[in-house]
Amino acid sequence: MRALTYAAFGATPVVASVPDPTAPPGGAVVRVVASGLCRSDWHGWMGHDGDITTFPHVPGHEFAGVVEAVGEGVDAAWRGRPVTAPFVMACGTCQVCRKGAGQVCPHQRQPGFTDPGSFAELVVVQAARTNLVALPDGLDPRLAAGLGCRVATAYRAVVARAAVAPGESIVVIGAGGVGLAAVAVARSRGARVCAVDISAQSLDRALFHGADEVVDASIGPDRVVAAVTHWSAGGTDVSIDALGSPEACRTGILALARRGRHVQVGLLPPAAGRADVPMERVIGWELDVLGSHGMAAADYPALLGDVVSGRLALDDLLAPGEPLGLEETGAALVAMGSTPSRGILLVDPSR
Repeated sequence: MRALTYAAFGATPVVASVPDPTAPPGGAVVRVVASGLCRSDWHGWMGHDGDITTFPHVPGHEFAGVVEAVGEGVDAAWRGRPVTAPFVMACGTCQVCRKGAGQVCPHQRQPGFTDPGSFAELVVVQAARTNLVALPDGLDPRLAAGLGCRVATAYRAVVARAAVAPGESIVVIGAGGVGLAAVAVARSRGARVCAVDISAQSLDRALFHGADEVVDASIGPDRVVAAVTHWSAGGTDVSIDALGSPEACRTGILALARRGRHVQVGLLPPAAGRADVPMERVIGWELDVLGSHGMAAADYPALLGDVVSGRLALDDLLAPGEPLGLEETGAALVAMGSTPSRGILLVDPSR
């Protein structure tokens, strides 16, 4: 099969012919219809993720497609069904998974990181009974591919972790893929939203997706906190760091009202430095500081239901134009660290 690969961290990605995968016991092989290109793929290519240890490596972790083959112990009725899967593939058997927290399974596998990814014609889904998610009728697999990481992550952060309620105020720091999805999800829940970013284009997109207010982060963290505090009349109920930087994390916490909730979604790799969390504020104001990591397959039906019903409109989150071919995807992956987001870029591995 054709796949996009790179031979070392930072090496130029190339399209290569690699062996077709076989379905492992308990697993499945999915023929990829579309895959999303995510900033996490760029972090992996840069060497920021210690789970990538084997080269040449195939990136890609957001996908939707059709089940091509199943392994021993998997119901054959899955063959031919349109599906997606979370980027955190839980083992399904450990104590954490039995408690319903597969998104933090200690034995998780991740396509595009621990395993070959979805910038290929075929991808393996481990523990298929736990991780395969059937797509509802009427949901375009190309749209479903864009749900895999950014939207699902934002949905869990806003709905499950922050438990945003109608009328609450929320500041989203970072208006990239996750941030824009968080804006859209928060608006679908009836919240008032302020978006913060350094890019004027990203702030315009945040307004388009329903933000009530935007703040240019280039004015500096102290002035951002002041602007958000003024907009929210004393601090927001919820802050989300969708960027993943020590400064964004601290800014989000300082922008909260008393008893507010901060949700850390953006990755904070050690290479970025440790976040200076103002614990005196956390204690004195009884703030909640919450981590949020993806979303388990068992929680997808609520998200898919919101999309199909129209409560959550996601088509406009996709970048305009046709999906990228694999050659174009390699160039886009390399450029991702310095290119402002223009929406979720989709990849068609057959091109």
